[in-house]
Amino acid sequence: MKNRQKKNFSAEHARFLKRRRNKLIVVWCLRLGLLALILGIWETVAATGLSDPFLTSSPSRICNTIASLYRDGTLFYHIGTTLWETLVGFAIAVVLGYGIALALWWSETLRRVLEPYIVVLNALPKIALGPLIIIWFGTGSKAIVFMTVLVGLIVAIMHMLSAFIATDKNKLLLLRSMGAGKLQTLAKLVVPSSLPAFISMLKVNVGMAWIGSIMGEYIVSRAGLGYLIVYGGQVFKLDLVMTATVILCILAAGMYFLVALLEKFLVKNPES
Repeated sequence: MKNRQKKNFSAEHARFLKRRRNKLIVVWCLRLGLLALILGIWETVAATGLSDPFLTSSPSRICNTIASLYRDGTLFYHIGTTLWETLVGFAIAVVLGYGIALALWWSETLRRVLEPYIVVLNALPKIALGPLIIIWFGTGSKAIVFMTVLVGLIVAIMHMLSAFIATDKNKLLLLRSMGAGKLQTLAKLVVPSSLPAFISMLKVNVGMAWIGSIMGEYIVSRAGLGYLIVYGGQVFKLDLVMTATVILCILAAGMYFLVALLEKFLVKNPES
């Protein structure tokens, strides 16, 4: 009897997995089909003269620009510069923001003192600090990394602090009734329960990191994808602007995909 139930259960589970796999295949086919449709329409509109390719560029012109940058030996130099600045700024913002959020959760007094300042810093347009950042850090990558950290740090703090504070009160009370200290409560309950919020914060900060690095390269840079966008706009090489933008989209999507992959390993999600 038990073997029959196990066999039926295994068959049902296999059918469920097959349906989910087929659904995933359909979703990916639709995604790729939509991308191909957009690129096809874009290329057709430019080729037939419905839009001026000088202003809107086209997929073929972008491919030619990428090939030109590759032949010049500058393609991976600019990509590597922006990618390095973004990853370093992203890592610093996440680690520092997580640590500060833990400190604010640990001390209610510290949280009540600093919370208004965090809100103000979050509302402050970071681009306004550009001249100061140049004076403080010069015109190199340090200024761009600092801008990246500045953009993502407050987001990380507020996101994780909200998750820590939202820990189940009943579970907190249970641990305290069992004699658990604050450090034990943090390690056994607060941090594990905030893992989905941590992944969500990483996803948000992926976008913020790219915004920060490109914003920094707009202000001061001699290399990078942001530099190519600024330079291309100044000399009216709009193909270069669109090429750098497309590469940015690809890199940001790749970074987001890595975070989503991390989520599959760390967070149990039956719908994924």
